[in-house]
Amino acid sequence: MKKRFIALFISLMAASAHANQCPDLLKFVKRKLNSQETVNLCESFQGKTLLFVNTASYCGFTEQFEGLEKLYSQYKDQDFVVLGFPSHDFNQEDEDEAKTAELCELTYGVEFPMFEPMPVRGDDADPLYRMLSEKSGTTPKWNFYKYLVNAQGEVVESYSSFTKPLDEDLVKTLEETLAANKS
Repeated sequence: MKKRFIALFISLMAASAHANQCPDLLKFVKRKLNSQETVNLCESFQGKTLLFVNTASYCGFTEQFEGLEKLYSQYKDQDFVVLGFPSHDFNQEDEDEAKTAELCELTYGVEFPMFEPMPVRGDDADPLYRMLSEKSGTTPKWNFYKYLVNAQGEVVESYSSFTKPLDEDLVKTLEETLAANKS
């Protein structure tokens, strides 16, 4: 009995230590786009380099989905993930999640994780985006604003909507961040 108690105590302590190691930016559970399934960001993405992007279906920058998917496909084997968060903050997202999912999957072939729509700026901003804004010192100015986050959960850089996903500077910083993770 005593051995079982000790084993249980040790496993609880290890789980607690693991949870404490999770970066603040990942201490969220988000619902997948057009689904009831939720994702614990810490369990799924801890230790990975991430690009957070607020998206919209009816924006002049919507074609960036194609570049985001290429970037994800090119670097996903190096523990890189693009995380898409639709937002209606700029009045360019469909109210129907099924239509948003259809645009992402069928029109642009998006395979990177897309999550529930959420406000990304102002008083109503989702806590995740509030934290991204605090840690980077900038809020999304428009759709397809990007935050590059390293494997330790630190914001490395933020990029305006005008910065395309395959932009030379963005890719260079991403590659440097991935290389630093290996050291």
